[in-house]
Amino acid sequence: MGSSKVRKAVVAGRFYPDDAQELKKQISSFIEPKIEKCNAQACVLPHAGYTYSGRVAIQTLAQINIKDKIVLLGPNHTGNGVPFSIMTQGSWVTPLGSVDIDTELAEAILKGSKYLESDSAAHLDEHSLEVELPILQYFKNRFKIVPIAFMSDDLSVLKKIGQEIAQVIVARKIQDDVLLAASSDMTHYESQQDAEAKDKLAIEAILELNPDKLFKAVKEHNITMCGYAPVIVMLSAVNFLGAKISSLVKYQTSGDVTGDRASVVGYAGIIVK
Repeated sequence: MGSSKVRKAVVAGRFYPDDAQELKKQISSFIEPKIEKCNAQACVLPHAGYTYSGRVAIQTLAQINIKDKIVLLGPNHTGNGVPFSIMTQGSWVTPLGSVDIDTELAEAILKGSKYLESDSAAHLDEHSLEVELPILQYFKNRFKIVPIAFMSDDLSVLKKIGQEIAQVIVARKIQDDVLLAASSDMTHYESQQDAEAKDKLAIEAILELNPDKLFKAVKEHNITMCGYAPVIVMLSAVNFLGAKISSLVKYQTSGDVTGDRASVVGYAGIIVK
């Protein structure tokens, strides 16, 4: 995999507009008028089509001073590639332009991890990280990314990877330059009532910054949260980095948009400081 590796957008025109002006217009339509920005260590963002989850993701990122380096943590929906996949070289392209991978940081994280493997196959057709990029680009012109995708529910390994990422951040003294963004939708295709009840349990665990509690809730209550693995990695990392405060910016379901409450998908936007 050479440094010329360009990952083209695969869900532009489906999950979000493929025209730059239209895309900016849609993003701006979801922003609330008065926003206080904060310095966040991490966040949880949904990754469905913008029509459904865009409001949650956009209002969450609107409150964050976007950092120069963003470690993107997402689930692997495609089944391609290795279980713990980091892309260390190249760039990702969206209708709003190109974003470079922070090769130096990515390679340091790869070197510092027992579990991560350099792999682009997991990322090429995966939408969970791509959909966050145009929103990040809307709020900040220049930043670099480290894309990591997870296809495992091994709690101890996920927590160790979180610690490994945090150790690299501390060793390089870049705590103030890095934002960890975990991409996940919440409950899938259950009634509004059931989705809200299950998602409340997962969100409580995240707000307590408790990866074990989140894992237990997901397993015991059969919560179909697709990105709980990346969220566990993020929680483990911020615990190592000394995070103190977390807040729920917004929760809604697809039913709030479509009016169909019989079968919804839940979306949560959370900030960790």
